[in-house]
Amino acid sequence: MNEADKGDTTEASNPFLPSPEDIQHWASVMGRAQQMMLEYALGQANQGNSAAATLFDPASWLQNPTTQAWAEQSAQMWEQGARFWTSLATLQPFTPAAEASKDKRFADPDWTGNPVFAMIRQTYGMLSEQLLTTTRQMQGLDEAARAKLEFAAKNMAEALSPTNLALTNPEVIRRAVETRGESLLKGLKHMLSDLSRGQLSHVDPDAFEVGVNIATTPGKVIHETPLYQLIHYAPTTKEVFAVPLVIFPPWINRFYILDLNPAKSFVAWAVEQGLSVFMVSWKSADASMKDVIWDDYVAAQVDAIDTVRALLDVPAVHTIGYCVAGTTLAATLAMLSAKGEADKVKSVTFFTAQVDFERAGELKMFVDDSYLSLLQQLSAPGYLDGRYMAATFNSLRGRDLIWNYVVSNYLLGNDYPPFDLLYWNGDTTNLPATWHRQYLVDLYRDNRLVVPNSLSVCGTPIDLRKIEVPAYIQAGRDDHIAPLASVWRLMDNLSGPKTFLLAGSGHIAGVVNPPAAGKYQYWTGDNAASSLEAFEAGATETKGSWWPHWIGWIAGQDGKKIAAKGARIPGKGAKKAIEDAPGRYVKQR
Repeated sequence: MNEADKGDTTEASNPFLPSPEDIQHWASVMGRAQQMMLEYALGQANQGNSAAATLFDPASWLQNPTTQAWAEQSAQMWEQGARFWTSLATLQPFTPAAEASKDKRFADPDWTGNPVFAMIRQTYGMLSEQLLTTTRQMQGLDEAARAKLEFAAKNMAEALSPTNLALTNPEVIRRAVETRGESLLKGLKHMLSDLSRGQLSHVDPDAFEVGVNIATTPGKVIHETPLYQLIHYAPTTKEVFAVPLVIFPPWINRFYILDLNPAKSFVAWAVEQGLSVFMVSWKSADASMKDVIWDDYVAAQVDAIDTVRALLDVPAVHTIGYCVAGTTLAATLAMLSAKGEADKVKSVTFFTAQVDFERAGELKMFVDDSYLSLLQQLSAPGYLDGRYMAATFNSLRGRDLIWNYVVSNYLLGNDYPPFDLLYWNGDTTNLPATWHRQYLVDLYRDNRLVVPNSLSVCGTPIDLRKIEVPAYIQAGRDDHIAPLASVWRLMDNLSGPKTFLLAGSGHIAGVVNPPAAGKYQYWTGDNAASSLEAFEAGATETKGSWWPHWIGWIAGQDGKKIAAKGARIPGKGAKKAIEDAPGRYVKQR
């Protein structure tokens, strides 16, 4: 041994062992995480909060008569799994489903470039595909049961995606290493905050304030009842159409979907076109509204129509009904027709509304006895907490509206995007329990609205075939709440002149599509077509927003204009201003 060897007794450092500083840092991260969870648990205990109501009870699956058949047919899935692992052992290539490469969840390069994550992705793709295939091939199920089982299988497959777990998502692992755990702590903070709120957040809850940077079109609340406020928006043109417009938004969401910001606002745009615009702002339900039923919403629509007619001294108004408010507006018009008062309404526009619920899509799965029983339990105070409805709607697009945000907010610890539409989506409203059950049973389950005289509102039997008011019917091509085929049925049930317009996109973006955005497209065609398929076959596509087409139709009903003065100015007529728009009701929880 030479002298140099004798003097060098220090062992080379191991590059795979963390340094003392790293160990100390990660111990600090874990300690901070434990502290956050402890503070959350103590906070919940001090508030006396119980566990959230269980919407889906896995234990009940064992009582399902189809469970045994499902298990037997699922044997095929495990056989294919065995063949997959055998192919790995023998170095035979495994080819995933073609659509797997198009799945945005697996866009990170490591899902294909890293052998471990590639194997995880391929395994998941094979198992989830087989799960869905097995479900579709099950024997002895009626159409409704099969749809519910496929829906459950799809949601289960999406929930079990390896992208939803920190340890099997390469992007999450890489972000955690790069930030030395800070991303995980930030995500944990987001998750605990959401647990406290009882709702998944899509945006920062403090990013927007109604009336400050959202719902800002100038106007006044000029009428108020225990169920709604009526907003009159200030004109911006010297002349306005003689016939005013009354908008009925759905009460399962806040009205300002039609007034997000000046660039997106249908309300502001309609005012700029010279319309005198009135908006109904529904009150979010509380215990005092436990006995409110559908008749009350119909009566409220009639009250709003009559209030505007009297205020402006006009014989009739244009009306818009969005989603459930459009369904109710159809009932209102049928009642007015039966009473000989149809001339109060000059025209009706339906935004993605349904009257025939035979083809109402996946929401029909939430009207069976078990779900109605659950609703009764959740509605014990006399109203249904809007967060449950939000969870139901989000589940229809679980990959985009649930798991995408679980990964982004909780696992990656990303900052919330300042997106007004997502803020509105999370700004839930409560529903009167009695009315909500009545709506699900009479319309979604029993489909009675299209049966002449099967239903009565405000003591009057209604028949949609008596509606002869000119109607403009808008549908969204990709609507998952009010499917296109279901909205088309309005064409079959109304007797007056009808104009059907098919808009690109879905339930929200298909409606809220301002001309300046230059997005999407719409189709017009033969309004006398015998079927939706016949309409689509001969339809003409036009790029951009359909709003200009609609205002042209409105002008065609009655183009007369008058000076924008007197009662056309909010608060200047017989109805004095109660408060500035958007009013109190839209801000109530």
